[in-house]
Amino acid sequence: MSWNTFKPFIKALVIIAVVAYSLYATLPLNQKIHLGLDLQGGSRLLLQLSPTADVKTITPDVQAQTRQVLEQRINGLGVTEPTITNVGSNRILVEVPAVKNPDELEALVKQVAVLDYKIMPPAINQKAEAALAVVNAPPKTPGITTKQRAAAEKYVSEGAYAASGPIVYTGKELKGAQASYDQSGNPNITFQTKDPAKFGRMTTKNIGKLLAIFLDHRYVSAATIQSPIFDSGEITGQFTQAQTITLANELNAGALPAKISIIQKETVGPSLGKIDLVQSLKASMLGLALVLIFMIVMYRLPGFLADVALVIYVVTMMGILSISHATLTLPGIAGFVLSIGMAVDANVLIFERIKEELWNGKPLRSAVRTGFTRAFSAVFDSHFTTIVGAGVLFMLGTGTVKGFAFTLFWGTVVSLATAVFITRFFVDVLVDNGVLTAPELYGVNRDDVGIFAKTGA
Repeated sequence: MSWNTFKPFIKALVIIAVVAYSLYATLPLNQKIHLGLDLQGGSRLLLQLSPTADVKTITPDVQAQTRQVLEQRINGLGVTEPTITNVGSNRILVEVPAVKNPDELEALVKQVAVLDYKIMPPAINQKAEAALAVVNAPPKTPGITTKQRAAAEKYVSEGAYAASGPIVYTGKELKGAQASYDQSGNPNITFQTKDPAKFGRMTTKNIGKLLAIFLDHRYVSAATIQSPIFDSGEITGQFTQAQTITLANELNAGALPAKISIIQKETVGPSLGKIDLVQSLKASMLGLALVLIFMIVMYRLPGFLADVALVIYVVTMMGILSISHATLTLPGIAGFVLSIGMAVDANVLIFERIKEELWNGKPLRSAVRTGFTRAFSAVFDSHFTTIVGAGVLFMLGTGTVKGFAFTLFWGTVVSLATAVFITRFFVDVLVDNGVLTAPELYGVNRDDVGIFAKTGA
């Protein structure tokens, strides 16, 4: 048996395999397709990076390091699929879908997270603990005035740091930190050091003294060094479980390499995002339905086969979005719908060419073969230019522009494959087997077959 005998079956198996795998990768939709913040709500922050005494110039390496620090911090919040991208040479765009507390995100982004260890005199420790108790007291606690609370806050955030001794260790020398519990079940933070020998020398030298911990010059806690500590230790204090998780994340993320300021912020509520999603899906489905009807009305049987191929195209695109873990945004949906138009445009060119060949008097099988062959160059050129434009837009664009470019790029690639492979496969199966070959089914009246040849056109 020849290759031509097996070729239709192999093509059919390839199409079935692609559709099956796409469905497997896509379903269930609510778990496999990630929505952007404009569709499910969230926060968008545009950050400006500024030079510091240590960082004289904002370089691509500084941007990359800042993105890494921000990603580690934001992932610690437990949010899904944060998007952090460069904007120009000195800005970063942070998009976090479904964030529950935008203020917490903003504070986390701006947090410097510089940890210092100092030897603290006992008298300063007593004053710092008393001030910390006032700061942590519930609002409107009897016996605590607003003036007393303000004074306590100032001492906790500045005074205790200034009154303590020199820095003996820093957070940059930490290897890692984890939220944990002490033997009494109270939340605390365990940490590991990068240089156990150095930490061991420091603690050995100061046995019996208070080692105070300051985060961004703010007093956290202090403990008496009872014995040398080398590779690991604990940070204890009046922490809640959420506070220990936040502090551990900040210590693991480290300090930001450059100064950060928020120059633009936007919050999209979940209700508004849901409305946008529903409306955009309705518009997409309506547009798709009109396209399907148009193809059947104008091109009869080939139009119906193109519609089937278009459904396969949609399923394949959803599979690509799922496999690539892409985030679907409103501009992404726009790119998706636009690529559907490209897919239909390719079929229109091919089917019109088939009709012309039938008007020239060619048999149906020859008309189909010639129509696909001669229309291919126009179809390929139009799709290739769109693919190039979408690729450049994806490489140079940022934020939601990338989402539009991504769906347009892959949508155009898949639409090209759909038009020249899947649609032709369906048509070839019918024509080669002599099934449904009446010219009326291909949009040409029987009396008009060969009309160009008869008139000499």
